[in-house]
Amino acid sequence: MHINAALQAVYLENIGECVIFQWIEKIRELLQEQLFAKDQVEENEEVVEDLSVKLDSVSVDTDELPEIIHGEIITDRRSVFQGHVARVFSTRQVKQVLDKLYEEKTIEKATHNIYAYRILKEDTKSFIHDSEDDGETQAGARVMHLLEILNVQNVLVVVTRWYGGTHLGPDRFRHINNSARQVLDKAGFIPVPGQQQIKKKK
Repeated sequence: MHINAALQAVYLENIGECVIFQWIEKIRELLQEQLFAKDQVEENEEVVEDLSVKLDSVSVDTDELPEIIHGEIITDRRSVFQGHVARVFSTRQVKQVLDKLYEEKTIEKATHNIYAYRILKEDTKSFIHDSEDDGETQAGARVMHLLEILNVQNVLVVVTRWYGGTHLGPDRFRHINNSARQVLDKAGFIPVPGQQQIKKKK
């Protein structure tokens, strides 16, 4: 109806003249306006979606510091490893936990503080995740892989290593992995085999 009215207006303005070319120009003009409006709507929708994601991230943040659980100490040739774990629901809480750990000077000055986290976004069923090697190449990725194969979520794991002066070779990765697994188990984050099936039967 909008196009018909516009073409009728062109005709009335040019009564007695050939208006075919004016109609073509008017139609082209109207189509360009519609395309521009569509692009604006899509752009606005993207902005709203992006903003909603950010607001959703903010909504799960809290000023309360998550509880940090510390694992057992593993020692090998004077190198010392210790895992730490906390339940987190946002990257803000990840930073809170890391900042709290680094307040302990012995942890802050450790040779490496390796960490990985996996946070489930309930709305999209996707994960926010990241890892840090802190100078121990591929160590963060290995801890992340552990979180994935254990299928744990909303968890930050930090493994602190104090170097003892003797190179451990591949053994260092075994100790990092064991430190992470041990503290996850201590905190109760590792699902017990068969637990889900028992809950379903109930």
